[in-house]
Amino acid sequence: MMVAGAEDEEKWLAAGIAGLQQNAFYMHRALDSNNLRDALKYSAQMLSELRTSKLSPHKYYELYMRAFDELRKLEMFFKEETRRGCSVIELYELVQHAGNILPRSYLLCTVGSVYIKSEEAPAKDVLKDLVEMCRGIQHPLRGLFLRSYLSQVSRDKLPDIGSEYEGDADALMDSVEFVLQNFTEMNKLWVRMQHQGSVREKEKREKERNELRDLVGKNLHVLSQLEGVDLDMYRDIVLPRILEQVVNCKDELAQYYLMDCIIQVFPDEYHLQTLETLLDACPQLQPSVDIKTVLSRLMERLSSYAASSPGVLPEFLQVEAFSKLNNSIGKVIEAQVEMSILGAVILYSSLLKFTLHVHPDRLDYADQVLGACVKKLSSKGKIDDSRATKEIVALLSAPLEKYNDIVTTLKLSNYPRVMEYLDSETNKVMATVIIQSVTKNNTNVSSAEKVGALFELIKGLIKDLDGSPHEEVDEDDFIEEQNSVARLIQMLHNDVPEEMFKIISTVWQHIVTGGAKRLSFTVPALVFSSLKLIRQLQSQEENPFGDDTSISPKKIFQLLNQIIEALLTVPAPELALRLYLQCAEAGNDCDLEPVAYEFFTQAYILYEEEISDSKAQVTTLHLIIGTLQRMHVFGVENRDTLTHKATGYSAKLLKKPDQCRAVYACSHLFWVDDQDNLKDGERVLICLKRALRIANAAQQMSNATRGSTGSVTLFVEILNKYLYFFEKGNPQITVAAIQSLIELIKTEMQSDSTTPDPAAEAFFACTLRYIQFQKQKGGAIAEKYERVKA
Repeated sequence: MMVAGAEDEEKWLAAGIAGLQQNAFYMHRALDSNNLRDALKYSAQMLSELRTSKLSPHKYYELYMRAFDELRKLEMFFKEETRRGCSVIELYELVQHAGNILPRSYLLCTVGSVYIKSEEAPAKDVLKDLVEMCRGIQHPLRGLFLRSYLSQVSRDKLPDIGSEYEGDADALMDSVEFVLQNFTEMNKLWVRMQHQGSVREKEKREKERNELRDLVGKNLHVLSQLEGVDLDMYRDIVLPRILEQVVNCKDELAQYYLMDCIIQVFPDEYHLQTLETLLDACPQLQPSVDIKTVLSRLMERLSSYAASSPGVLPEFLQVEAFSKLNNSIGKVIEAQVEMSILGAVILYSSLLKFTLHVHPDRLDYADQVLGACVKKLSSKGKIDDSRATKEIVALLSAPLEKYNDIVTTLKLSNYPRVMEYLDSETNKVMATVIIQSVTKNNTNVSSAEKVGALFELIKGLIKDLDGSPHEEVDEDDFIEEQNSVARLIQMLHNDVPEEMFKIISTVWQHIVTGGAKRLSFTVPALVFSSLKLIRQLQSQEENPFGDDTSISPKKIFQLLNQIIEALLTVPAPELALRLYLQCAEAGNDCDLEPVAYEFFTQAYILYEEEISDSKAQVTTLHLIIGTLQRMHVFGVENRDTLTHKATGYSAKLLKKPDQCRAVYACSHLFWVDDQDNLKDGERVLICLKRALRIANAAQQMSNATRGSTGSVTLFVEILNKYLYFFEKGNPQITVAAIQSLIELIKTEMQSDSTTPDPAAEAFFACTLRYIQFQKQKGGAIAEKYERVKA
């Protein structure tokens, strides 16, 4: 039936256009022959096609525009007639003889336009006559288009300041009255359209009405263009009359559109000075009106006005704009009991953005908005509406974007209270936004109190808010979140050691509750921040170690021990071992032997008890050896104990090549360049010889299992160690030993049982070239190498 209805409508439109074109043809022929009476007769018949009630607004508009084009031609003819001497008054009376009121009204408007232009009568009298005459058309659709035509033809002929029809002050008032009266009647016709037809077609009618809204709104645009409508007239006459019609029409569509239209067409300055009047109308609107969007747009316009004209800011204070908006929003929310949480949050978000733009220095205003939002949210508990939570994130992001400083945002006491109403996932999103703000703006949060408040805000990333871990969390997202927390920890800084230690302690109190999975990301960052503080203390001129009231490295090391121990619950023994070694090195730099020894002991315990993977053992053992080699704080006994342990671990590795490399690495523990008391050439030689035996054993094992002795890479590596210690002046490393090793490698490479290895051969060739290079350098080093035959 809908299809059939559409087909019928197309037929009716086609018939209407055909009738209109036919009469327009005869009208043009009459115009060409200057036959005024026939021209009026056929124009009236042409306009009679607009009397139809069968067309939808969209189709009626097509028909109307064709008639409008013809009327413009008729208007030009009337102008020519008046120039040729025809009396416009007689013409005005003549068209009133048209038989039907609708054609008569269109013709009167057309001639009336020429009448005003001729200035033979005051414009206000003609306009008053025309607007009153239009009352005769009460059919909503026909009446709307007729009045729209009247508005169109009269808009450039309204008496106004600076126009050719200016007249006295009363004439301007008559223009305003004309437009307001036309607007009022058009709005009544527009509203009345909703009651035509059956209830089943209500949705269709509302859609059709929505298409016609601009016909009504054009009147407000005409008013806004009148130069004579100054602030006083707008405040005392125009706005009250418009709002009266808006409130009294009690129509949802009309109220929303007209309120939005008022905001868009009139100047921002007028809105600011009439804010109270405009806002008082808001609670009187129908509960179903989308008032949140209207108020949001109003606040956006006022914010833009303040931003573009900084000189007007005192006016905002003078009219108490914030107070009025805040009160109005409260009244609207109270009046519209069915308003959703989303609507309320949008209103408060818009008000907060307005406040931040217009009164950025008034944190109390911003906090007041957040407090009002908390009050509204408190009646609902946790928010489960995704759109509402998204809007809350926008609300909370606004201060961050405005101030670019989390420290300023932390002064808003209601800020964390709003975050409490976010669900776990959205809380994490907001926490990420906060961290991004800190890192992007390089904000320094420099007090323990503020750090505590900041970590309370981002607790969604630090621990599971509902008390139980979420298994469905994406692993990549989780890693990125925890890395962002780690970056934040690294950014925290204070030049005063006591305060920095408080910051570290505060951070630890927060992250320790985050569960084992998070600690492996956050603990390293906190450990390195603590080590940075230790080195800061170490670099100070005065000695801080003896003052019991100030913070000391020992105290920090005690906290570090607790922090790293927490990693064992993860478990993350390799990470813990690395951090123990870092702390041991820091203890070494502070000349705290007991501290350094204790951390080394903890690292050894982890190596023995927790690290069982062979690859992990190799990696961590080389870390242990490298760190121990750099230590200078240990006495003979402690160093021997630790060194003995390291060499013992080396010999117990699973694979022979790994054993070999670890053992020859241990040789560096007995020969440290900048420490004369750590140059034991004999023990270096013992390590290298042991490494050779292990390498030889590895060759034999390979021969037994694979039928070939494998690569000579290990021998070449050991040769390079011999050369290193030979250059360093180790008396136990002789030319004979080096020469013997070279010959051994050459023999092995030429053996049929040795697997060809281009990399090993290239390595050995480079080593021999190095020996030749040292010979050519001259001086003492050349003398050393002179007897080495390569």
